[in-house]
Amino acid sequence: MRDGHRLGRRFGWLWAAYGTSALGTWLAFGAFPLIAVQVLHAGPAEVAALSAVGAAVGAAVAVPLGPWVEFRRKRPVLIAADLVRFAALLTIPAAFALGVLTFVQLLLVSVVVAAADITFRAASGAYLKTLLPGEHLLVANARLESTTWTTTIVGPPLGGAAIALLGPVATVVADAVSYLLSALGVRAAGGGEPLPGRREPARMRAGDLLDGWRHILADAALHPLFLNTALFNGLLMAADALLAVLMLGRLGFASWQYGLAFAVPAIGGLLGARLARPLVTRFGQHRVLVVTGTLRAVWPVGLAFVGPGTGGLLLVMGVELGLIFCCGVFNPVSATYRLERTANDRITRTLSAWSVTTKASTALLTAAWGVLGALLGPRMAIGLAGVLLLATPLLLPRRAAAARPEPVPASHA
Repeated sequence: MRDGHRLGRRFGWLWAAYGTSALGTWLAFGAFPLIAVQVLHAGPAEVAALSAVGAAVGAAVAVPLGPWVEFRRKRPVLIAADLVRFAALLTIPAAFALGVLTFVQLLLVSVVVAAADITFRAASGAYLKTLLPGEHLLVANARLESTTWTTTIVGPPLGGAAIALLGPVATVVADAVSYLLSALGVRAAGGGEPLPGRREPARMRAGDLLDGWRHILADAALHPLFLNTALFNGLLMAADALLAVLMLGRLGFASWQYGLAFAVPAIGGLLGARLARPLVTRFGQHRVLVVTGTLRAVWPVGLAFVGPGTGGLLLVMGVELGLIFCCGVFNPVSATYRLERTANDRITRTLSAWSVTTKASTALLTAAWGVLGALLGPRMAIGLAGVLLLATPLLLPRRAAAARPEPVPASHA
């Protein structure tokens, strides 16, 4: 993505590491449920538990890691999180080859990977803020966002072909290797890293685990955005899960059509990420945040009207294109907003609390909408999620926030 900004070699390595692991994740998209069904002959309840319980328990495990990581250099934490995911995922093909793979192992690996994901995301945000001056954060976040959507376009089709040829376990191997390559990329970034501004307390108290949430809820600009993100993401993912049931079941779409319906619109995410900085430069950060945050909530209700055949497929693609374009603009602006509103000595705890809440709310709402889908039917439940999403813009920050005072720079090693 060429935008005229040089962000340096160290960011280049971090960006490459992010792109590699993101591609691996999308290559293995859906591999765990397929392994559960095809290899372990799991039923619907077990597959649902694999998605919901794994994420929820992983989020709970990650809660104490935020405060612990806060007072440590972030680059070693990033490398460790990548290596943990690499090792955990490799146990699956190893157990499969030995004929001892179990559903419990799949569940445990999903918990470990979810906790490591949250830790990596929180530490990477803090690390990014040490690499770049504030005026370059939006450019960096936009590049990471564009990479997310690029791998979304490329990964699932390649992963689907690999699954068809080699089986789902092969894509898990690819995902594991991507984390090893990511760890090597982060290590290659090198350079000095600021020491944490404060030392770790001699003894961590239970209340220290809540520091990230305290900061978010005490900030009049952050806490509405936090609530908006948790509710929006949860409802959207809950509706997407039911949309898969509706399209692949009652409406009779083939799996390749379902994948196409989401892969092609990801082009909108690329375009949105590309436009994020020019839009902020012209209209201001707060206005772009509110307008795109509002527009992204308008689209999902249209998914309740999907029908069979080409018309239904085009409807889903049109809705997803509009939604993903808005998200492509909103996400890097929101990520930059969070970093700017948070002092260096509490970034990891804040981002960890943010990710934990988002994953937990997604798991909870996905489970709740699964029950609603069984009671009301998937189409009605999708429509209800879409209607509730229309109210989420009420939680966006109502006015531009005053600039936060810059913290005293930490010393370098």
